[in-house]
Amino acid sequence: MAGTALAQGKPVEFRYTTGAPPNTPWVMQLDRFVKDVDEQSKGTIKINPFINAQLGNEQDTMQQTARGRIDMGGFSVAAAAALVPELSLTSLPFYFDSTEQQDCVYDQLIPYTAKALAQKGVVFLGWTHVGSGNIVGKKPFKAPTDVKGLKARSAPTKTAAAFWVALGANPTPLGITEWASAHQTGLVDVSDAPVTYYVPSGLGKIAPVYTRTNHVDAGGIVVMSKAVYDKLTPEQRSALQAAVAKRSAAQLRAEIRGFEQKILDLHVKNGGQIVPLTPAERAQWQKALQPAWPEIVKAVGGNADAFFKLMEDAKKKCGA
Repeated sequence: MAGTALAQGKPVEFRYTTGAPPNTPWVMQLDRFVKDVDEQSKGTIKINPFINAQLGNEQDTMQQTARGRIDMGGFSVAAAAALVPELSLTSLPFYFDSTEQQDCVYDQLIPYTAKALAQKGVVFLGWTHVGSGNIVGKKPFKAPTDVKGLKARSAPTKTAAAFWVALGANPTPLGITEWASAHQTGLVDVSDAPVTYYVPSGLGKIAPVYTRTNHVDAGGIVVMSKAVYDKLTPEQRSALQAAVAKRSAAQLRAEIRGFEQKILDLHVKNGGQIVPLTPAERAQWQKALQPAWPEIVKAVGGNADAFFKLMEDAKKKCGA
């Protein structure tokens, strides 16, 4: 199909899906990627962005990308875990000692990640970033006991569900398109969410209290349907890879992290509340959740034990 399009002098077009809301750094990065692909391919490849979950929530669209119904997209690693469940272990609460260590570990995991995703029908193009996860609700949650017995919105992964179970809460798995309505209707009392999604999505207006546990700094991923990628000409593949390589994962991560404080300031300006934790209060959360790591690994099942060992080995190599 791509060859036919080029023979007719028309660019080959790809649909790119993302749950990112408008006016966020993810959309800025996507718009820039569209231009980079156009430039590197000399106009022979056109990326058509579909933002704000226009094509569906990211768990569904990840599956559709694997089946070749959607060409490519940017996803949270939690969505990638719909295909490779053990990838969700990169979001173990309080696992990494620093952002530098985390980024190093993610990069060490590329060979495994690329191979595992290829076996499920998608080509790994590169890491992006989602941001730091914190506790969201209509009141502060300063201690882990504050969420005990509550209805919690969980990302649709076993790791995310086990996070809430370890705290004594009752998780309900929901995609990002359902977070706001779940809080509005009372389906859930509490969530965890990255600040960079929390405010632009409108969730901050419905669940206006943001407690800074910083228990995870979640990664993101860009993938392409393997069925689509395999039909590209060598020149098209080279152009696509050159466009990806133009912006390093380090740059993309820094852009997202740099956006977080601006979003927090905007949330307060809009009447929201940011609840900081003292080191002692955050240590309570850490103490409650770190012992749950083995149970979380066990809950994920499949190849989780081997993947966790890879993470542990990478963590030692990367230092603190």
